[in-house]
Amino acid sequence: MTTAFVLSGGGSLGAVQVGMLQALGERGVEPDLLVGTSAGAINAAFVGGHGMSATALADLAGLWRSLRRQDVFALRPLRGVLAAAGIRPSLFTAEPLRRLVESNLGYRDLLDARVDLHLVATDLCSGKEVLISSGDAARAVVASAAIPGVFPPVCREGRVLIDGGIAEHAAIRHAIDCGADEVYLLPTGFPCALPSPPTTAVGVALQALTLLSQQQLIGEVARYAGPAKLKVLPPLCPLKVSAADFSHADELITMAKVATGSWLDAGGPDLPLPQRFLSMHDHN
Repeated sequence: MTTAFVLSGGGSLGAVQVGMLQALGERGVEPDLLVGTSAGAINAAFVGGHGMSATALADLAGLWRSLRRQDVFALRPLRGVLAAAGIRPSLFTAEPLRRLVESNLGYRDLLDARVDLHLVATDLCSGKEVLISSGDAARAVVASAAIPGVFPPVCREGRVLIDGGIAEHAAIRHAIDCGADEVYLLPTGFPCALPSPPTTAVGVALQALTLLSQQQLIGEVARYAGPAKLKVLPPLCPLKVSAADFSHADELITMAKVATGSWLDAGGPDLPLPQRFLSMHDHN
């Protein structure tokens, strides 16, 4: 039996997946292969290098708890002006994110990961998904998380790559093509109970991307017809935390660990029509 974990994107809501991973690890569920997109690529790449031990996941939790918005979106006013003038392709440089990832992976090439690892990006010209399975690991993570207009695209092997959440979602299919017999889907969810819409450029971009990613995910799950066993873990709901707000990581990790543990123990992943646990909605 080959078990895959598929981790979707969601900005700061990637912390939710840490709690999910902890709940799975405590029950002896570990991946033989990982497919990660955007924020999920960060978590997948970390697990790929460090495994699923309680210590490793505590370190991943510590990383998310220590993150602040400026650690990822480092403000450089001149760059913002140049981006507005059409001289730069993005509001922010991806260098802080690249350094953060590089310093926490423990390996350089995706092929050197302890767990078979694949990251999803989008070809900016064709809109097609690109599965990255080898080469510079930190650069691959940055490509998978290159939010359009926020971070610059990443050039790789003649292609210009942006965030993997833009393309039609096919990460489950990729996991099966890589040999999975059992697939655990770990969605970050989306902020379904925000008290008010985001007002900053980053907040709006991340909210829109998170909604798009969720809709893509719902479509893939609804269309899924096998052959592997698909187990969907429900995201947190209601969720009031913006995908651009990194100050609630501890809360998200704790809540997700408890909710996922209860879901697993109750046999939730085996319930029919799992797409209903991902449905678009709001609480306003």
